[in-house]
Amino acid sequence: MSFPANETQPSAAVASISDTYSHSPHTATSYRMAGLFTFALRLVVGWTYFSAFWRRVALENKLIMDQPGYIGEKFNHFLPNALGIKPLIEYLVTHPEALWWNMVAFTIIEGIVGLFLMLGLFTRGMSIGVFKLAMGILLGSGWLGTTCLDEWQIGVLGVAAGFTIFFTGGGSFSLDAAIHRRRNKVPGRFGWLGSGPLPLSNTAISRITIAGAFGILFLTLFTNQYFHGGVWGKLHNKSVRPRLELSQATLQGGKLSFEIYRVEGADVYGSFLIGISLHDAAGKEVLSLDGKALAQFPAENIENRYVAKIKPGKHALIIPLGAKAMLHLKDERLRELPSGNYELVLTDVSGLMWKLPVHL
Repeated sequence: MSFPANETQPSAAVASISDTYSHSPHTATSYRMAGLFTFALRLVVGWTYFSAFWRRVALENKLIMDQPGYIGEKFNHFLPNALGIKPLIEYLVTHPEALWWNMVAFTIIEGIVGLFLMLGLFTRGMSIGVFKLAMGILLGSGWLGTTCLDEWQIGVLGVAAGFTIFFTGGGSFSLDAAIHRRRNKVPGRFGWLGSGPLPLSNTAISRITIAGAFGILFLTLFTNQYFHGGVWGKLHNKSVRPRLELSQATLQGGKLSFEIYRVEGADVYGSFLIGISLHDAAGKEVLSLDGKALAQFPAENIENRYVAKIKPGKHALIIPLGAKAMLHLKDERLRELPSGNYELVLTDVSGLMWKLPVHL
């Protein structure tokens, strides 16, 4: 077929693009149908992320520092057993202002990604956002979940969903499709961020999707084993019961100081300390504080390190997940103790006990 000069003859560049896309009615229909098949997935995943924004801003303001429900404290809960990103989390929870700005930015990004994904606007770009957000959830909090490994499941399914939606695009029920129809053009470069045929050969797409699928499967198995022992060995769940790590104990000048760090247990439920006692080498109790005394523990004697803070409660000393602090116990009886080895014992309301040697 011949074309009049300077009228409808396609340029070599356009022909090259068409060849790369393998753009044909059949190919375009395949992408539209693929997007249709993942329509429900797009809506649900989109709402999952948009609802995080909605909960924190519209239903209840969870971006106010030092208020119950502050999202920064929830972020602090990730710290003890995060995978790979622990230094980043620790930096943020020790710099409250930087943490607040990051939580605001994170919330806005979740809102945009979720809303645009549901609308099918810049669908592939938003799917990359879902992939990254889900990866952050997986690495940061994949170890949390009291019954069904909740955060790990959210993370790995989000990674797989983001990867899948990137290749299918938004399909017919998307704003991307409306933009294509309005422009009446092949998606072109917009296809990388929107929807429609990708400028890749079928062979390249097959290789990338298969490699990506096996890569995500490996990530799933690896994190399942790392966080929960879910592939082989003994299953373990770090969200079932609280665990405290005690360190840096010193006893001098009538003051007993030690560091508490809560590293396990449910993120929505604190460890309630109802007893702190000190025993000598013979096991005799030389100092004891019960729940009533700990409920009145002086706040100035607690040096909190992070956003999640150890503080006196109504009937006990409350230790949230991820909280770390130096505690200082001052008592005249400690001045009269002879040199030797002692043992510090902390008792939780559940009956759990933690012990630490102390040398004077």
